Amino acid sequence: MRALRFDGKQAALADCPRPAAAGDRAIVRVHLAGVCNTDLEIVRGYMGFRGVLGHEFVGTVVEGPEPWPGERVVGEINFACGTCPACAAGLGRHCPTRSVMGIEGADGAFAEYVAVPVANLHRVPERVPDEAAVFAEPLAAAFEILEQVEVAEGQQCVVLGDGKLGLLVAQVLATTGARVTQVGRHADKLALAHARGIETREAQGWSPDGVGADVVVDATGSAAGFDQAMRATRPRGTLVLKSTVADHPKVDLAPLVIHEISVVGSRCGPFPPALDALAERTVEVAPMVQEQFALDRADEALRRAAEPGTLKVLVACAD
Repeated sequence: MRALRFDGKQAALADCPRPAAAGDRAIVRVHLAGVCNTDLEIVRGYMGFRGVLGHEFVGTVVEGPEPWPGERVVGEINFACGTCPACAAGLGRHCPTRSVMGIEGADGAFAEYVAVPVANLHRVPERVPDEAAVFAEPLAAAFEILEQVEVAEGQQCVVLGDGKLGLLVAQVLATTGARVTQVGRHADKLALAHARGIETREAQGWSPDGVGADVVVDATGSAAGFDQAMRATRPRGTLVLKSTVADHPKVDLAPLVIHEISVVGSRCGPFPPALDALAERTVEVAPMVQEQFALDRADEALRRAAEPGTLKVLVACAD
């Protein structure tokens, strides 16, 4: 099969063996896969991954245990053992022996086929098109914030970053009735948030109102975002980190102590509320699709996604 494989130096289309269904794993024929900022960080050296890239996908199960064959699905990316204490506690995303699709120890979805444990699969509602379903994984990551932090109606929330994840996070926080402000550098992206009733501010010259926000989310995807997020969080507020970067910045942690700020690392999240939001269109994703490439141009898709200001780039993997 064709797949976009990263060898540690460059990502290129390659002929790879088609994965085989075994045990609890199903084979999914990939319809669409989305380029994530994490994919871009991996090709810059993050995680030291080697293999097929990609972890945001929608496709159809072609092999696997009943009743999955023929189902249109999306899938969670952490492949857990299912038996360790972390898994028994419902923390399979933190299983110490897990592999992570397209990120650590498991081939990803920029391919014609991908192998996924059936425990990770979720059926896609009929009324959700592929172009929306491919957002299920990053949207689930946005919903994870509501699993970790109590966000109440009327609270002040600030989302730093107007990229793909930042736009999803702002919409998810807005569903709680919180007062959400999105801060970014791109007028066209901020316009998408404004169209959803979210207050927007240009990052240039912006500073937080008063003592800062109750909840601040760093979705800048940059090493400098953490410091800005600290300065935007009120004393005893909550700072949520959503960015993963290959850089290792020097950080002054003293403000966290002085202002008693709670820091929450936030990663993958629950798929059911994400799929519900896509079905009910309480979160709008269609305007975020920038461009679509065929699988044989997947390396070009990565380069396009890396261009400043680019939103979601999709790869059509099925003929």
